[in-house]
Amino acid sequence: MSILTAMSTGVSGLDAESDELGVIGNNLANSNTVGFKESRGMFDNVLGAAVGTEGVAGNGVVMKSAQQVFTEGALSNTGVPTDIALSGDGFFMVNGNVGGTPGNFYTRAGQTSLDSTGTLVNPDGLAFQGYAANPDGTFGTSLGPIKVNTAALAPKTTTTMDITANLDSTQTPPAAAWDPQNPAATSNFSTSMQVYDSLGNAHTANVFVRNTGAGTWDYHVLVNGSEVTGGTAGQNNEVATGTLTFNPSGALQSDAVTAGGNASFTGATANQPIALNFGTSIADGGTGLDGTTGFATASSVSAQSQDGYGSGSLTGISIDASGIVNGSYTNGQSIAVGQLAVAKFPSDTGLGQAGQNLWTATKDSGVAAVGAAGAGGRASIVTGTLEQSNVDISTQFVDLIAHQASFQADSKTITTADQMLQSLMQMKQ
Repeated sequence: MSILTAMSTGVSGLDAESDELGVIGNNLANSNTVGFKESRGMFDNVLGAAVGTEGVAGNGVVMKSAQQVFTEGALSNTGVPTDIALSGDGFFMVNGNVGGTPGNFYTRAGQTSLDSTGTLVNPDGLAFQGYAANPDGTFGTSLGPIKVNTAALAPKTTTTMDITANLDSTQTPPAAAWDPQNPAATSNFSTSMQVYDSLGNAHTANVFVRNTGAGTWDYHVLVNGSEVTGGTAGQNNEVATGTLTFNPSGALQSDAVTAGGNASFTGATANQPIALNFGTSIADGGTGLDGTTGFATASSVSAQSQDGYGSGSLTGISIDASGIVNGSYTNGQSIAVGQLAVAKFPSDTGLGQAGQNLWTATKDSGVAAVGAAGAGGRASIVTGTLEQSNVDISTQFVDLIAHQASFQADSKTITTADQMLQSLMQMKQ
């Protein structure tokens, strides 16, 4: 009977609107959940006859599924350096056990921290996946947890001292011969920097430069004699000497080591090589202008550095825009330990939900293309930021009103059909 059909049609509407109410309620409940993606009900009409039949009323409606909407949520600056967000298409990849199921999961929530083993994890203890750093500064190709060494950072021996300076071409040779025990009076200019031995001990290396004629200079590297094997306390020990020559334009023509070039600090590795880099000379194929020059201006150092450091303890981590995770240490060093991986799917809507702000790959989502952030169409990383839920509360309230009205209309269909049925039953009386 068509009256009974109307009642069942109304019931289907009540069921569908109730299901949609659950979807909206879930969206509103997660309006402040980091990385949450709202869902929308997908409704299908129910056929009242065989496929292709014309002129037949339908039998109601059914909510076929709740489809997630993967539009990007607003990026909120938190000021926390370990908070990260994705701008664009992609997901962070985490690994662990969720609800008794181990494996890889995917998320847009970027709250990170270190666990007791130094592994980068999310608030549920799942390990962020990425590529470990190699000693040469490159990154591996195998996916795995990002781990920071929480032990003391081993020292690095100084092997090179870089000096960018200008040596005044108007200077003349000092009257007295070079004397390592009276270097200030027998040189024209000097600078100093800290260097490190194999144990991480710091030593002051003083570099004195002496003019020897037009466009020619000698340099001498001195350390305290009490700090080197065989040295005498209170005496300077010369560990390297060399020459610098400049062409008439003030460019570095050539540089050469004439003696030494290594140091044997007490208790540390013997004959530690320390090379001085004054720039790329013309003789070595350079312009002679990228480092030390010989112009007619006052002698001065514009930049200097060395490649060693002492031991240090971990103070924290930082993550840059390319997903590189750096460990920060008390000795001022920032050492790359790994690079976060970002996964991109052919179909985000095909991902399966796993709860805890996580998704799983399915046959509908396709296989993830995993790689570095910002490459291959993958999202870039924004540091100190979290992606907020993409739920628009005002839109959800409007939808709530619309579906409430539909629910009331469906209930009216049922009560009207009931009244009609009652009238029909009374005809017999």
